[in-house]
Amino acid sequence: MNQLSPVASGLDAQRDQSLRNVGHVSYALHLIVAIGAVVPSFQPSILLLLAAFVIDLVKRADAVGTWHESHFRWRIRSVVWAGILYVATLPLWLFFVLPGWIAWGLISLWFVYRVARGWLSLNDRKPMPV
Repeated sequence: MNQLSPVASGLDAQRDQSLRNVGHVSYALHLIVAIGAVVPSFQPSILLLLAAFVIDLVKRADAVGTWHESHFRWRIRSVVWAGILYVATLPLWLFFVLPGWIAWGLISLWFVYRVARGWLSLNDRKPMPV
């Protein structure tokens, strides 16, 4: 019979809780920045997003082989794609304010969706789709 010892089981539970805590902090930071990009006059620092991104990059190795791994991948990809889209639509702000505002609003709403979907799955202890 191949059962884990109580000590190993306790370490797995501790690892799981630690990774869930990292996930909650990361999703919260992502959400603050995403909502700030949509709500006029509420602009939190991009440093919050970078902090969450660095946390995810540093801690993702701890999640290898667990369902948490998909959440790290989900958050990292969300930030990378949002960054690419924001930079790609930056010229719209420089030449025409309204199209830039609309483009960034849509990107931000997509980002809020990604954060909400991921956070709900984290709460349900479900992996994210690949």
